Amino acid sequence: MILPGIFTACTDDKGWGVFTALPIAADTLVEVSPVIILSAEEKKLIDQTRLFNYIFDWQLDQCCMAMGYIPIYNHSYHSNSEYFQDYETGTISIRTVRDIAAGEELTINYNGDWDNQKPVWFEALP
Repeated sequence: MILPGIFTACTDDKGWGVFTALPIAADTLVEVSPVIILSAEEKKLIDQTRLFNYIFDWQLDQCCMAMGYIPIYNHSYHSNSEYFQDYETGTISIRTVRDIAAGEELTINYNGDWDNQKPVWFEALP
């Protein structure tokens, strides 16, 4: 499930990103996508590839590759959306944490919590 009006586009400085053509209210479910779960051994291998930047940690030292637009939401320490992992259904969902204007990029905090200020593994743009 991807909310109508959501689209991908290249940003000026972060590569691909996820945007909205329509305004979105706070606490709106934007996307629910299935994941492909990789074992701890497979995680070691994928960490050696460019896909490393697009996977999510999962439970039991596993990782997952999410389908849909999930892998290309860009990071922000002041994100306007948050992601949630559902281990029972094998999905990741995106929900807004504030109102988002038409044309705005949807961002998540790669640390998990939308307002977590812990430094990420790359140099994050403001």
